[in-house]
Amino acid sequence: MDTEHDRPLAAPRGVVGTPLFLDGTAAERPGSDEPDEARVTWRVIDTADALADAVRELSAESGPFAVDSERAGGYRYSQRAYLVQVKRGQSENFLIDPIAIDDLSPLAEVLATDEWILHAATQDLPCLTELGLYPPALFDTELAGRLLGREHVGLGAMLEEIFDIHLAKKHSAADWSTRPLPESWLEYAALDVVYLEALRNRLAHDLEAEGKDEWARQEFEYERTAPPKPPRADPWRRTSRITETKSRRGLAVVRELWTVRDQIAQELDKAPGKVLNDRAIMAIAAREPLPSSLAGSKSFNAQRPRWEAAYRRALEMPAAELPPRRGPSRESLPDPRNWKNVNPDAAKRLVIVRETMAALSEEHNIPQENLLSPALQRGAAWLDGDVRKVLERTEARPWQIDLVAPALQAALATEAI
Repeated sequence: MDTEHDRPLAAPRGVVGTPLFLDGTAAERPGSDEPDEARVTWRVIDTADALADAVRELSAESGPFAVDSERAGGYRYSQRAYLVQVKRGQSENFLIDPIAIDDLSPLAEVLATDEWILHAATQDLPCLTELGLYPPALFDTELAGRLLGREHVGLGAMLEEIFDIHLAKKHSAADWSTRPLPESWLEYAALDVVYLEALRNRLAHDLEAEGKDEWARQEFEYERTAPPKPPRADPWRRTSRITETKSRRGLAVVRELWTVRDQIAQELDKAPGKVLNDRAIMAIAAREPLPSSLAGSKSFNAQRPRWEAAYRRALEMPAAELPPRRGPSRESLPDPRNWKNVNPDAAKRLVIVRETMAALSEEHNIPQENLLSPALQRGAAWLDGDVRKVLERTEARPWQIDLVAPALQAALATEAI
């Protein structure tokens, strides 16, 4: 991989726009009504010495860090970062190769000195944390867009609507584990951070103007400090078209084949779908009657003994050990579809809660799920009592409780059950 790309590059086709000041206003050529063509520079960092230089330049700047990462989830088993993009103030766009550099602690140290700007932070924070990189404060431009009620909150969509800048997203699903990375990919990666500070400043201004800046601060902090999500109890149940299975024995086939696929994928560091797609699993598991073996199925030719052993386990499994038709719920509450039978009053309250939340969503121009998650809405309906006290025992943020609890309590009291 080349270690440096220092020359300025004209924006690639599909990227049109105006250079921006950091307050988000457009910068035009003196004496001209025509905007300058967007331009971007970058520097690839793949040695310890190059990282030291980048850290010195970042340290010399002030203000927040624009940060992004690129993964290879569609190609690799892991969700590790294969590229980390960082820009601060007037610094270059540093494209850091975490595969080539063993020690990122100098980068971690400088990044710990100020706020990070991320777009859709929940996608990037896990892999950045894995590298030992932790934000001391956070501004999520996607989440800010949601709180502002923007119809489109993708990075490209917001840049286009706010600044008339068009970002081509043709490499978003690329295999970022590729080495060396093509130059067009590097330019794409640099463009993902070059406008983040300007976007952050515009959105921060709008949040303050709408009185939502404190709401955003609490949301960003919740996102920053949220623990990792617990693993799913039965991840194999997410196999595509699993509902086509006709029996619990068929579900056992799905589970056993899925488990072996996951083991092989992990060993090869390969996306499970690249080892064996869901369609091949379901072509066997959904058959009635189930075939006596995998013989004749070309999909299982690679490492056939392991697939055959897994299939035999499913066929020979005692009935008592077969998986149930329905898997365990991630919630402690029953499925809302059954509430009319198990808790009719809660079912009536849920209707009221949802209607009230829909009205609040429209009033404050915020999606319902950002006002209060669907799970917390169900919890508020299930537990008959003081809504504020119920929500205070959950992960609801103070701004959410202050906003929704009085409205929900009043609606439930008016429609006393």
